Amino acid sequence: MSKKIILGIESSCDDTSAAVISDGYILSNIVSNQKVHQQFGGVVPELASRAHQQNIIPVVDTAIKNAGVNKEDLSAICFTQGPGLLGSLLVGSSFAKSFALGMNIPIIAVNHMQGHIMAHFIKEKGNEIKSPKFPFLCLTVSGGHTQIVLVKSFEDMTVIGETLDDAAGEAFDKSAKILGLPYPGGPLIDKFGKHGNKHKFIFGKHKVGELNFSYSGIKTSILRVIEKGIEENDNFIENNIEDLCASIQHTIVDILIKKIMKASKEKGINQIAIAGGVSANSYLRTRLLELKEKYNKEVYIPKFEYCTDNAAMIAISGYYKFLDNNFSNQSITPKSRLYL
Repeated sequence: MSKKIILGIESSCDDTSAAVISDGYILSNIVSNQKVHQQFGGVVPELASRAHQQNIIPVVDTAIKNAGVNKEDLSAICFTQGPGLLGSLLVGSSFAKSFALGMNIPIIAVNHMQGHIMAHFIKEKGNEIKSPKFPFLCLTVSGGHTQIVLVKSFEDMTVIGETLDDAAGEAFDKSAKILGLPYPGGPLIDKFGKHGNKHKFIFGKHKVGELNFSYSGIKTSILRVIEKGIEENDNFIENNIEDLCASIQHTIVDILIKKIMKASKEKGINQIAIAGGVSANSYLRTRLLELKEKYNKEVYIPKFEYCTDNAAMIAISGYYKFLDNNFSNQSITPKSRLYL
């Protein structure tokens, strides 16, 4: 039986990425970052789409060459349909559709959030990676999303809890901006927070019922504490940067942990996975491993390179859709809002 070789393309935000997977095993995963947004303190959609247009061909070409295959070997091409920035999505989807049409092979549309979850099923030759068994709960946390997903199969995923306003990743980035840290600020809060006292500053927490989240009020509380501190001491942030970062990080992550524990108890599921950009946060990873030790939970944490936006997660999603004959047609269009 011939190998199933899938090319994945990811362009939902500001990273242009292409990956090749063969029968579930990763052969290449290329990511081109866009530095142009740093001076603006956040992603500028128009600049992002233009950068994707410049990067898409060399990134795809490099992914195919690094995989050691030829374009004629590809079984299908999959791409991120959404959610994301529409201009960025258009570049990836248009390229994927054109390439597939020229090669006369199928195209497969992938939900970006499903891709993050499916990152747990990427295989690496010579490196055994333990994947979660169905059903499991996945805490999917990024700059634009915060969700608890009940995963029953590769295609059966149900959101059972989500943010009602801002995402946890956005709370990290906005807090970093308040502290005067450069974009992207989330990793810097993680860095400084490692050496700080997480109980030094107390911030207000949301009181949202069920399994949902809310981070808008937390951002306001963080802003008020910092403004008050600056009123009393002009060097407040500089003198307390490590404790502030540790306290902010603890507040944001503590809510995530309590909600996923609540979901685990309610659903009777002890398999817990994390996904999305914030899953690279070291404090979140530490807290999850504590669940494994204290409460006998099965915890699954993806490798760092599969946490942030990457095409490997799109390719593995496309691979399982290929096996299920779940193809798309040339009339499919990207969507800035796309739900699981």
